Amino acid sequence: MLPRQFSHMRWTDVLTFALFMVLASAIWFGHAMQSERNTYVPVMVSYTGVPGAIGLGGDGLPDTVMIEVRDAGKQLNAYKRDPLRLTIDLRPYIHGERGTIRVPSDVLRSSLSSLLHGTSQLIGTTPEELVCAYYTEQEKNVPICLNGELVPADEYQMVGAPILSRKSVKIYGQGQVLDRIDSISTESLQMRGLTDTTDTRVALQMPKGVRCGVDTIDVRIITERFTEKKVMLPLRVENVPDGYHLRLFPREVEVRIRVGFSHFGQVSASDVRAVCRYSHERTDKLNVELRYSNPYITAAWAYPSTVEFLLEQ
Repeated sequence: MLPRQFSHMRWTDVLTFALFMVLASAIWFGHAMQSERNTYVPVMVSYTGVPGAIGLGGDGLPDTVMIEVRDAGKQLNAYKRDPLRLTIDLRPYIHGERGTIRVPSDVLRSSLSSLLHGTSQLIGTTPEELVCAYYTEQEKNVPICLNGELVPADEYQMVGAPILSRKSVKIYGQGQVLDRIDSISTESLQMRGLTDTTDTRVALQMPKGVRCGVDTIDVRIITERFTEKKVMLPLRVENVPDGYHLRLFPREVEVRIRVGFSHFGQVSASDVRAVCRYSHERTDKLNVELRYSNPYITAAWAYPSTVEFLLEQ
């Protein structure tokens, strides 16, 4: 049951009041969108034209500049919805192996003003100019090592090693730091159940005090379904003492060759040799060793893996 103070309230009065509030808010909002005012807008800044061997001192140059802009509220809101971005070419400010980069206030204001809408007025910038010391670092080219675990799905295998978009990278830093670095590793790449060609991107792990012109590399992992080819191979004997003859039991073995479907026809029995090496150690069996050089053979097994023998003079 409604409280007594609400029992005599007419709902038409409530609706009228609510409508009035909506209309008043709409009028206020429209006025706010049309009236001019000042606000601060962030500008994302990127830099080009810096040689790879040039390092920046301190905290470097800022990646964000705050600007004070005057315009109608509608346009100011547009700047917040779609952030401004500025690219500065630093080549005119770098001379020699060390010095100071200085982008003066008039150049910075001019560049920022060119980003604004025609009705907008640039009031100020923070910072007013860009200043940073620079110096020349030593460089070294080192190989990239892929770090992680790549596991194909059941009945699949990787075709060759993962393909890296680049095999080496040029790093920059102080000489004593670079001398201790022989390679650059990627962040750990963990992928399981691979069944098809997979392209991914992985970040590089930069040691402290070292920088690089690239942050990531692309990796391609090629996998395919595999099958097995069975062949019977005669056993060859090695390392038999002069004047002796070695009899094997059995004299041939079944060999199972693992090969990808796409290269099944490019593998034959002649690509594999089954060999037993006589050992002077006391034993009644010899191990079967499989030798192959065909790159499409990824694995091979002999059945049986050991054979009995008889040494005759």
